[in-house]
Amino acid sequence: MKKTITIKDVAKLAGVSISTVSRVINDSKPVTDEIKERVLEVIKETGYIPNPLARSLVTKKSQLIGVVVPEVSDTFVNEILNGIEEVAKMYDYDILLSNTYSDKEQELKSLNLLRAKQVEGIVMISWILDEKHVEFIQNSGLPATYISKTARDFDIYTVSTSNEAATFDMTDHLIGKGHKKIAFIMTSKHETILEMERLAGYKDALAKNNIEYDPSLIKYGETHYESGYENMKELLDAGIIPEAAFVTGDEAAIGAINAIFDAGYRVPEDISVAGFNDVKIAQMYRPKLTTVSQPLYDMGAVAMRMVIKLIDGEKIEEKKAELPYKIVDRESVIDRK
Repeated sequence: MKKTITIKDVAKLAGVSISTVSRVINDSKPVTDEIKERVLEVIKETGYIPNPLARSLVTKKSQLIGVVVPEVSDTFVNEILNGIEEVAKMYDYDILLSNTYSDKEQELKSLNLLRAKQVEGIVMISWILDEKHVEFIQNSGLPATYISKTARDFDIYTVSTSNEAATFDMTDHLIGKGHKKIAFIMTSKHETILEMERLAGYKDALAKNNIEYDPSLIKYGETHYESGYENMKELLDAGIIPEAAFVTGDEAAIGAINAIFDAGYRVPEDISVAGFNDVKIAQMYRPKLTTVSQPLYDMGAVAMRMVIKLIDGEKIEEKKAELPYKIVDRESVIDRK
């Protein structure tokens, strides 16, 4: 077996002390350019890999950031994670990923584990934030940023889009296409600030266009396919046939589309459907989904950059960062005018 190269071997080959090699690796104290170049050349030749635990003891930095997610397989989470990981690499951080399976008890266990692993900060993605868990992070003293439906309910660092404005614009877009009877299916069963903002945006768009608000067109569910399917099925089974359905989650919107097909109706000829988020499947499904496009990659990137700034003690201008969105018009909405 090939012998593992140690810091002692590097010091011997470079003709310097172990402490000098440590200074070069950790950039902790100055050494001459000649010695630094000699040590780095030996490290390159031998393939020596510094022990991260030993390095953290010297630098007092683990270079680790904990990332908590509710469902690692969820497409919304996947695209945010891409942005998180990319920015972490740019600033020489590694991430410790913890999947909670949307279980609140597991979420707390994950936070405890990440703190024990001496992460320097946390990015937390959660469908519904638990007040006790937010307090736990704050009491730990760890810098943290959050991406969640309920993040706006707390005085914390968050990244999101303007949900009220986005919902208004999509509803107004559907009305502009000649739809008046618009079902609104929200992907949350909880009365949060986010859901209240979305409902307000929907109502304001109706009012702007002199359309009376009809509570029978409102449904509450969850983000997944099955919930969208069941909500749409319940409407159709009750004899409520909307001209359009605006579902605030793409996977749930696709579930709604299939419920419409299974009931013998067509999309978009009989019922138009719009989603929210613009995850990859929105472009792959047929008909391609008209949706509110949130910059999910950028949300992850900004959340990671914010937590690194907090770690470094840098000033953050806005505690609640709102990123731009856009309406993406595809095949699932027809022009009825």
